[in-house]
Amino acid sequence: MSLVPWGFLCQNASMLRTALLPLIALALAACQKDETLTGYGGADAVWQLVEVNGQSFSARAEIEFPAEGDVTGQGPCNSFSGKQTLPYPWIKIENLAATRAACPDLEAEGAFFAMLMAASQVEIAGDTMILSSDHNLQMIFTAQPD
Repeated sequence: MSLVPWGFLCQNASMLRTALLPLIALALAACQKDETLTGYGGADAVWQLVEVNGQSFSARAEIEFPAEGDVTGQGPCNSFSGKQTLPYPWIKIENLAATRAACPDLEAEGAFFAMLMAASQVEIAGDTMILSSDHNLQMIFTAQPD
């Protein structure tokens, strides 16, 4: 005697296929978790740059990760956007585009954008985010309250 009801399975194969396909799709979607910084707490805050290589950063500079692969923010003079698709804890900010307003902090902004594009690693611990590189770059950001 067979424990598997083959007759039932054969007669209802179409119904079973229809019922199982959504479950399989759901399981596969769960496997495709956001592996970028956004999926590891980066999307939960506006990050303000407070320190670069042990020195205070006096100009205003903020960065956000609003959706998987997206980077936006405000430099000392201009807003910007770009892409970041590497899995956490790595980061590579690419395709950076910014508005073109002039201001007294334009030099600080150029340095900020260059440092963002040079960063290769990221770490989030509570309300602190650190962007760093293999070339002695360390940018410390703090999460700003909503």
